[in-house]
Amino acid sequence: MGTETFKRKTPEEILQSISKLHQGRLKVYIGAVSGSGKTYHMLREGQLLKEQGIDVVICAVSTMQRPETVRQIGDLERVSSIHWQKDGAAKKDLNLEALTERNPEVVLVDGLAHRNREGALFPTRLEDIRYLLSKGISVITTINVYELEGATELAQKLTGIEVRETVPSDTLELADEVVLIDATPEMILSRVEEGSVKAHKGAGIFKRGNLAVLRELALRLVAEGVNESLERHREELGLIGPSGAAERILVSAQYHWNGSIYVRRGQQIAKRLNGDLLVVAFVNPKKELSKEEAAFKRSMVKLAEKVGGVFEELPFSSRRSLPGVLVNYALAHRVTRIVLGHSKQTLWQELWHGSIVHDMLKRTRSIDIFIVADRAAHEGERILPTKQAKRRKASDLYRRLSSDEVEREIAQLRKGRFKVYIGAAPGVGKTYTMLREGNDLLKKGIGVQIGLLETHGRKETQAQIGELQTIPRQVIDYRGAKLEEMDTDEIIRRKPEVVLVDELAHTNVPGSKNKKRYEDVLELLSAGISVISTVNVQHLESLNDAVEKLTGVRVRETVPDRILRLADEVQLIDVAPQTLRQRMREGRIYALDKVDQALGHFFRTVNLIALRELALREIADDVDERLESYERQSSLRGPWRRQESIFVCVDVTPEAERLIRRGFRIAHRLKAVWHVAYVQLGNGAQSTELSARLEQLRKLTERLGGIFEVHRADNRRRLPEVLAAKADACQATQLIIGQSSKPSWKEAIQGSVVKKLLRRARHMDVLVVADAEIKPG
Repeated sequence: MGTETFKRKTPEEILQSISKLHQGRLKVYIGAVSGSGKTYHMLREGQLLKEQGIDVVICAVSTMQRPETVRQIGDLERVSSIHWQKDGAAKKDLNLEALTERNPEVVLVDGLAHRNREGALFPTRLEDIRYLLSKGISVITTINVYELEGATELAQKLTGIEVRETVPSDTLELADEVVLIDATPEMILSRVEEGSVKAHKGAGIFKRGNLAVLRELALRLVAEGVNESLERHREELGLIGPSGAAERILVSAQYHWNGSIYVRRGQQIAKRLNGDLLVVAFVNPKKELSKEEAAFKRSMVKLAEKVGGVFEELPFSSRRSLPGVLVNYALAHRVTRIVLGHSKQTLWQELWHGSIVHDMLKRTRSIDIFIVADRAAHEGERILPTKQAKRRKASDLYRRLSSDEVEREIAQLRKGRFKVYIGAAPGVGKTYTMLREGNDLLKKGIGVQIGLLETHGRKETQAQIGELQTIPRQVIDYRGAKLEEMDTDEIIRRKPEVVLVDELAHTNVPGSKNKKRYEDVLELLSAGISVISTVNVQHLESLNDAVEKLTGVRVRETVPDRILRLADEVQLIDVAPQTLRQRMREGRIYALDKVDQALGHFFRTVNLIALRELALREIADDVDERLESYERQSSLRGPWRRQESIFVCVDVTPEAERLIRRGFRIAHRLKAVWHVAYVQLGNGAQSTELSARLEQLRKLTERLGGIFEVHRADNRRRLPEVLAAKADACQATQLIIGQSSKPSWKEAIQGSVVKKLLRRARHMDVLVVADAEIKPG
């Protein structure tokens, strides 16, 4: 049991709890735009609640006459709304009198941002809903992301759309549950083409780029809310330090001419990682600032405010106390990365006065330390680079393609289309949604078959098979047992237009044609067969360490991130943790005999919140990457104009994989080339064990798209020199190293590779990656 179970509630907390008992529950479905499927899911939930004996009614629901949405109304009781006209458009207001008289347990209502007619009891629907909640009536409602005041201005700036009806930016904080209905631009545009989504009004929204911008905005907005709930949950459990997938960047700057450079560098990192920015400056309370320092302070405060950072002064008594003050502040504010400048001291000065960076590394193993290159002082403001947009010259239109280029273009034309449904955890509804889409395609006359399906005994999922045909599995004899796998050859022989393939990260039985299911999928795509598949976020190779840190569970089956990047569409299935845990209790995810163990381990609330945030941010990044590839001019994560090169230093300890994955994540964000380097000491031959280990690291690096190299050094003392020289040869702009795992006494005797490398790499940015110590919430 957690300590929060025994903590006595204050009188205020008791009163608040009693008040909550009488309040209705509020659930909000949020989407990027109209047509995402919010009303459909709201009505479907209403049907499920009715089946469970809950008294549900609908009022002021707008189906837009979409057939599948209309079907979801079924036999739900309708309380008549109040109809009126505005500028020739039909409007519906909630009939509060009729609803309170009927007094249902739950009301389903669309359009949270709706404004009521003149003379209504309340001017807005939000106030109507608050009134119903106060009467003990629960409400499930819908909203588009651009209708939240905090997002409206950004949506207008990026897409040019005009928004007339909005709700306050903190509205979602009123909700007990917020669920994102994710829809890809392709899906929305397909619905517009079919006529199920009307695009005549506000048609500017329904442009591919605008749909993607609004989708990314929705993903990030919900992710921020999830992070806040994760932090509250961790506080209740008494947990401190970094949490979840949110980045919080702390810049330590002085009242000096280069302070603004560090703030801007921190802002660039925070923006690219979609994180919060904190800026601190140390001041001696006993010493008054000089005129020059006061001027630098004014400009730094103004700059921090301009770039959206929070500025604070920290008092200190002596230079040696600085690392401790900074680390304690970082831990208290859940900082994930501290940004500061390289030491400008000589070796002897560092020995005499101590080094702030080195002392910080001794004091914290859970926070990354990012050291800004000295060259920033000479080059001025540095902007993070991006892949330069490849614009075709006019002459290119007339250039004859080579035979290889023609072959590549033809292969691309013949290739099947690839769509992936991704979720935070098992049971969110990925397979259910995949089957539903398969049946929808079947009704449109497209040839769809099931290549591989895992229902895990879930009745709801089984029911969704409908008219879909299943291609028989291949039976493989393995150690005397008959095991089944997807029959890739049979699928290619039958050649359906679309095949549904569950669990993309699955490892095939030894003796199968391919080792991994994603390799089967690549083969199907090459054969011209389109594939719709499913995967959980924890199975992405580069997130393996992050998932272990968040949950304490090491996921063994992974899929390279490039497979997700190959997909034409990636769609998130979002479910709130409390809903997922309820499904688990009801035996709708695992068999009942496994429920207690799952709820106490992987399916703990804190794990599910963290994984949900990870999934939301991962798909938001994926959307942004795709937008950049369409040569979009503006980005939610800021522009990049300079080519970066990442150099990762590894040894052969278990930490090596984590550093390689981290190198990939950073390189991918920076559109950078990246190298992984191992230095072998001495001139002797590699042992069999070492060769095998290096081969493992090489395969992982190459699987993630990096270059793995082995270098040699005569002895350990030359190791930093060799690494620095090789980094320079690769024109590295950022060096990535892990924290030393050696005890202080051993470092004192042998010398610290990290310290020596920091001294030699002052002309480049250096990221010292936090320790991998697992502290699951």
